[in-house]
Amino acid sequence: MSGSITIKKKIPSFKKTINVSGDKSISIRWVLLSSLAKGVSTAKNLLLSEDVFAAIHAIKKLGIKTKFNKDKFQIFGEGMNGYKYKKNLTINAQNSGTLGRLICGLLINTPYPIKLIGDKSLSKRDFKRISDPLTKFGAKFNLKNNKNLPLTILGSKKLTSIKFNEKKGSAQIKSAIIFAGMRTNDYTVIKAKKSRNHTELMCKHLNLPLKVNNKKNYDEIFIKKVNKIKNLNYNIPSDISSGAFFMVLTALSKNSQLIIKNVNINPSRIGVITILKKMGVKIIFQNKKNYKGEKIADIKIISPKKIRSISCPVKLNASAIDEFLVIFLLAAKANGVSNFKNLEELNKKESPRLVWGSKILNKMGVKNITTENSIKIFGNPDLKINKKIIIKNFLKDHRVFMTSVIAALAFGGHWKIFSPNSIKTSFPTFLKIINELKNNDKKKKYFKNKY
Repeated sequence: MSGSITIKKKIPSFKKTINVSGDKSISIRWVLLSSLAKGVSTAKNLLLSEDVFAAIHAIKKLGIKTKFNKDKFQIFGEGMNGYKYKKNLTINAQNSGTLGRLICGLLINTPYPIKLIGDKSLSKRDFKRISDPLTKFGAKFNLKNNKNLPLTILGSKKLTSIKFNEKKGSAQIKSAIIFAGMRTNDYTVIKAKKSRNHTELMCKHLNLPLKVNNKKNYDEIFIKKVNKIKNLNYNIPSDISSGAFFMVLTALSKNSQLIIKNVNINPSRIGVITILKKMGVKIIFQNKKNYKGEKIADIKIISPKKIRSISCPVKLNASAIDEFLVIFLLAAKANGVSNFKNLEELNKKESPRLVWGSKILNKMGVKNITTENSIKIFGNPDLKINKKIIIKNFLKDHRVFMTSVIAALAFGGHWKIFSPNSIKTSFPTFLKIINELKNNDKKKKYFKNKY
């Protein structure tokens, strides 16, 4: 694919059923936990993205064998002490904050220093938030500028359980501490601000010694030494974060309906659903079921006649943190002024996403007032774009790229959007599905560099 794509017209109304890629959070956690399991773990619908491949390459560097065969992926786990630590080992997390932070929790017993690196974007992100709590276990960290990648970790033979108050609502911090706690004898206790709980649900499914007390504003988590993990066979559900782009596109496209099949609707992930409903979008869960602790459903979206503005409840921030960029597009067409607050975590993602949300809206001609942790968007129900817009230099952030594509399709204008390969991080089939929505004729060519 070329270095940019061009979109020159709005998408026509549509009524479609689609499947989106496997859940990225679950895919990476499956890879990491299966690498610690004893025996062969098999996954279907594993997300075949760069972030997940980075996780696979990481465990292979630690001596774990893998096999890909048609529609299934297998990991041959060697048990809790099965990693083969070598001298001068470097692990590349590429663009994946989830991998980079979670794997630090697994490596706190390494007898040799391990170097962790990442791409340009990941190397700018904060890893002190991980090294600080993990240091308390007994591991040693050396970070660039005391904060960034590359970092070096040296483990300890005498790991100490800890008590930690996780205040950021970061599932990555929480999960890294849970993984580290698996290597200690006594209970590690985490008081964690509410965030996505895929790690806890996988641990519960595997009958690991993890206990969660759900409080109103936080979770109290207890984890102690894990001696053995059974193999983990998993049919990965579709990713709601990937589906969110198509939910918003449907909501912004007059007389349109969409069904997204077999989506993970974990309550810690459906903030985007709650927000869209508050803004007037009709969303229905169909064929609901439970699967290994996760809630799964088909999601039906019906475009509304009017979009309502919203003062977004702060309590929804953690469960919609990856979807706010595209939610801002809905606010751009709402009737009234929308407010989003306490979003400082957005600027600690692959790119400063709150900054980029404002940039995209400014290019579209949408008035907004943005601070370091909030944005006020002045909606225009009659918004139409008739100018040229260029989106580039966004650190190849996949969500900036996909949000720009949705904006171009929903509002019109002549858009040139750079770095289409960024979608390989999380959603390689994104443009292919866009093409399926546009065309009723399945014989038409795949979306290349022109819409």
